[in-house]
Amino acid sequence: MSETRYKRSQAERKTETRARLIDAAAELFARKGFHAVSAEAVAASAGRTTGALYSHYGGKEGLLLALLEVWKERTAAELTAELAGSSDPAAHFGAMWGSITRPRADRGDAWLLLEMELWLHGARSPLVGSRLAERYAQIRTQLGEGLADWAAATGTSLPRPPEETGALVLGVLLGCALQHRLDPHGIPDELVVDALRTLLGLDDLPDKDRP
Repeated sequence: MSETRYKRSQAERKTETRARLIDAAAELFARKGFHAVSAEAVAASAGRTTGALYSHYGGKEGLLLALLEVWKERTAAELTAELAGSSDPAAHFGAMWGSITRPRADRGDAWLLLEMELWLHGARSPLVGSRLAERYAQIRTQLGEGLADWAAATGTSLPRPPEETGALVLGVLLGCALQHRLDPHGIPDELVVDALRTLLGLDDLPDKDRP
């Protein structure tokens, strides 16, 4: 094997190992909780050694911090993608809501469970908490920018600055999702979509001005 091919295969193995550890941690932390899961359990679920976990992430805490970054990118991408190419973001609110609350074939309802697990650990750990706060700030910014782009393209004014709007939209989605997880019938999809429409001031527009 040439040196170039060897280096490439080595890099591919490292990438695969990191991805397997991240996916295993996401599933186990969401299902059992961060403190109830050992580094050994994550490594075993990923089909890797505990030494590999420590080599790549320095331990379970480092793995959680890496998971925060991955989850931030996935969350922002999924939310902002729903706004792309739409003349009316409200038409996509149902899909945004579903991306948070509806089980996925690949990870069930781990998204919301992991979100809450990360928040709990971040509230108790200054190091994780500061990274989690940065993550939320970036999600708010990206979501707000997506809404600002829509407003500019349609000639609509956002009722608040973009980042504040992003914060409120994210707050409605996560806050309602918490309640929906325990009482789905108490938080129907229509209620959430209507709340987001109201938040953006779409209900106050004359019919001729609605996007």
